[in-house]
Amino acid sequence: MSNNSEEKKPVYKKWWFWLIIIIIIVAAIGGTQGENSIQTSSDGESSVQQSSNNENEEKEDDVPKEYKNALKKAESYSENMFMSKQAIYDQLVSEYGEKFSKDAAEYAMDNIKANWKENALKKAESYQETMSMSKQAIYDQLISEYGEKFTKEEAQYAIDNLKE
Repeated sequence: MSNNSEEKKPVYKKWWFWLIIIIIIVAAIGGTQGENSIQTSSDGESSVQQSSNNENEEKEDDVPKEYKNALKKAESYSENMFMSKQAIYDQLVSEYGEKFSKDAAEYAMDNIKANWKENALKKAESYQETMSMSKQAIYDQLISEYGEKFTKEEAQYAIDNLKE
């Protein structure tokens, strides 16, 4: 009788189904860690180069947790709020903000990968759409030390690329 009840169970309730899923996941994870890349030199010869995952992991292990957290927070501000480099730094070290050390904030700003001109453009578009501001008012807000703190070059890029 127990044989009949086991056969009537849905596939996802059978032990062997989950074993197969776990094996597939482990294989997928393992497959991405030892990838090789083929590079072509200037003389046209191809060479296989082992991925440098271990080197990156060792370098990351040397970085204090506070520094890593500051970088994650900086990336979040850039990707979600489209803040300028200076505004992010100020927020990271602010006693009213994130309260990171200056060293941690500097590490974050040195290692963040952000397109500051695109951030300025997205912030400008936000001002244009939600506050119906003129281009000159947006520019002034973008470069203001009390506003967004973008560079003049970043702000001008934003203004030049705003839609009419």
